[in-house]
Order: sequence, then C-alpha cells, then structure tokens
Amino acid sequence: MKVTLWGTRGSIPTPGPETARYGGNTSCVHVEGDDGSQVVLDAGTGIRRLGDTFPRPTGRVDILLSHLHMDHIQGLGFFAPLYDSTAEVHIWGPASTTQGLGRRLTRYLAPPLFPVLLRDLPCELRLHEVPCGDFEIGGFRISAAMVCHPGPTVGYRICEGDRVLTYLSDHEPALGMDRFEASQLDPEWVSGYDLAAGADLLIHDAQYTTEEYQERIGWGHSSAEQSLTFARLAGVKHMVAFHHDPARGDDALYRVVSEAAQGSELPFRVTAGAEGDVFKI
Repeated sequence: MKVTLWGTRGSIPTPGPETARYGGNTSCVHVEGDDGSQVVLDAGTGIRRLGDTFPRPTGRVDILLSHLHMDHIQGLGFFAPLYDSTAEVHIWGPASTTQGLGRRLTRYLAPPLFPVLLRDLPCELRLHEVPCGDFEIGGFRISAAMVCHPGPTVGYRICEGDRVLTYLSDHEPALGMDRFEASQLDPEWVSGYDLAAGADLLIHDAQYTTEEYQERIGWGHSSAEQSLTFARLAGVKHMVAFHHDPARGDDALYRVVSEAAQGSELPFRVTAGAEGDVFKI
C-alpha cells in the first residue's frame, strides 16, 4: 500500500514562502494498492494535481469523501478522470438526514457554483452512501463509521492484508470530556477508536494548539496534543498530523506538532504531514 499526501490544509492559506514546505492545498490523499487499485481520500484542492497524474485510459478510481464541507470537495469538479469517458469513477460519501449523496453533491456541481452538472460528466459515475458496512475495492477491505464532527462525517479504515491505514481528517474525539488522557479513557466511548485501533498509519486532524482549542470547542477539530493522545489510546504505529490551520506557516506548524510530541515519550512515530509525503505500508 502506497499513501501519498496531495493536500493537508483545513482551508486555503495565502500562498507564499511561509507555506512552501507543507503546502497550501486542502485535504486529499491518494492510496494505491499492491494490485493497482486507486483510492482517493477526500476531494480538496489537491485532487486537481493528483488527477493530472492519472494515465489515459484511466480505468477505475474510487473517491472516499469524509464529509461535504467545502474544503473537502472544492477540487472535485477539477478532477481529470471525471471528464474521461473511459473512466469508471465511484464516489463514496455520507448522506444527510434529508438528502441523499447525489442531491448533496449536485448542490456543488451545478450553476451558479460550477458550470458542469453532475449528471453531464462523461465518465461512468457511480455513487455510494456510507456508512454501509464493510466493502471491498480491489484488494482493499474498507470500513466507514460516523465520527465526531459537525454534519454527517465518516472516518475510514483501509486494510490490505494485515496492513491498516486509518483516515480521520476532521475529528474531535475530546468533545464533552473533562479530561482527555489515554490512561483515563474507555476506548468503547471514544469517537473513531474502532477505526484506528492498531493502525500502521493514522492520518489525523491536528489543527489547533491546546490554547486555541479552548476557544474552539465544538468546531469539530483536535489540538495536536489531543491527536497524540488519541493515537496512543488506539495503539497506532505512526501518526501523521493533518488538516493544518491555514493561518499557520511552515515554522509555526512544525513547532506546534514537535512541541506536542516532545511533551511525553511516545511509543509511535509522529510526522507533520506535508504535500508530497509518501508512506509505504
């Protein structure tokens, strides 16, 4: 399994040298299986550059949307395989309590927000609503479950053989807890735990500092310290800090993640996710 980061931000920052290292595109991760299966996690602005790397004919591509906030779908209409008549594109994502996935996506892929209608895309397009139980894409076994974030939001667990990737891009497992400490938590009651337990690689929301989180409780995101606590509780082997604050430049971003990681001895590796990072599981 090969995992490549194409966008790591929560929303688009001002471009410039201060974001040169970690990048400025919004959430998008590409996962390639040993059998060539292609899975894309979220369709932020990074998906445009990713789409340009796909060969023609494209074959099958699966896009797994965690939720439909704008920073996670604003690149979808610019994904090249959608305009390839030879491509078979499957989009997986959550419905709402009042609208199905197709109707929700049509609100974006339609005027006045976008000139091309969802139904007019030339690819063979298929929509799937999650969570829907476990499902398979090529050699991947995938689980989806609702997680703590405003609006219908899912996290994904992708298994290939005994290797596990967990994607929790927007996640606030500490919501409603007075103390969020691994030794004090019952895993059964922690959002996202079953998806992340024992993962080889966990990509997890780490948008805030501890101080920032106190002013943003309920916004659906985690502090870097909370993300590390969650990773410790889940027993992961490697955590990638993700969904960076768009106002944070390279030096500040590195400092937030590294200072949180230095606060205690961690039994797993920690990486501040940057565009272009490649992880092989």
